[in-house]
Amino acid sequence: MYKVEIDSDSGYVFNAVAGESKYIMDAKASGGSPLDALLAALGGCLGVYIRKYAEGAKLDLGKIKIMVQAELSSERPMSFKKIQTEIDLGQTVLDERRKAAMLEFVKNCPVHNTLKGSPEVEVKIG
Repeated sequence: MYKVEIDSDSGYVFNAVAGESKYIMDAKASGGSPLDALLAALGGCLGVYIRKYAEGAKLDLGKIKIMVQAELSSERPMSFKKIQTEIDLGQTVLDERRKAAMLEFVKNCPVHNTLKGSPEVEVKIG
């Protein structure tokens, strides 16, 4: 099971702790909001699966970049209406067959699959 604890002393700054990692989200700042963190989680997960694919295919990937952007719907309940990702493999060139195989593999990312589905989310006040 995955677990993240979030606390806030006041205002819109939230401190998240996941294992040994700490993240700060600020809903009033320009960037670093909880919505940004969700997009970063998707990009990071895709990155993990790109690296796993490359390892299995014995590809030597150098620096990669993953751009994730989304547009928020104006209707209620508010949510992202579309999320777009773009993967830049830098100096690595793949043929069309290898690109298609990599794209199919990275779609195994649990964050991607969670966003595609409709997971049950339970909210309690303790």
